[in-house]
Amino acid sequence: MLYWALMFLVVALIAGVLGFTGVAVAAAGIAKVLFVVFLVLFLVSIVAHLGSGRRSLT
Repeated sequence: MLYWALMFLVVALIAGVLGFTGVAVAAAGIAKVLFVVFLVLFLVSIVAHLGSGRRSLT
């Protein structure tokens, strides 16, 4: 997911440099949404991992 967010960011930057503002805005919006979804899923996985912590035998 982070890969796709970075790819859309690159597309947005290239489109912005070339003057395709509509494409740049759309790609940047998609990149932002994908990055936020990635962060949320990452935080959920960290919390799940910490919540399932190993219990020692002693």
